[in-house]
Amino acid sequence: MGNCYNTSVINAPINQVWAAVSDFHNLGFASGVITSVEKIGDTPGTAPGAKRVLNEAFHETLQSFDADHHSFSYSIDDGPEPVAQGSVKNYLGTVRLLPITDNNTTFIEWASSYESENDSAIGDFCNPIYRALLDALKNHFAG
Repeated sequence: MGNCYNTSVINAPINQVWAAVSDFHNLGFASGVITSVEKIGDTPGTAPGAKRVLNEAFHETLQSFDADHHSFSYSIDDGPEPVAQGSVKNYLGTVRLLPITDNNTTFIEWASSYESENDSAIGDFCNPIYRALLDALKNHFAG
């Protein structure tokens, strides 16, 4: 089983960061990374079962949503290689926020696990995307 793991500290209180990342259908904080978000169906972006297509390529489904613990998980159901449907199984991404209480900032963890014939190829593909999303989030709150 493969995995990706990326973290950052965002210079904003947890409730502000959660507001920016918690709606599965809104990645406005990442406009330089995400060029399009297509909402599929009527399920709200805070309810498990919500579906989206990112950048006209990544088909994802919200699997869990926990506002009390500032976390959610999602599956990648299909996408470009190496995360295409036939190349990866059980892809589960998880985003989790924790407050840093001594300075009112936020620790964010963006991780995933998956099964494939080439776990390192998926890590090499996904880790830079997660890093870019975290950098975009950090920049969103830098101004």
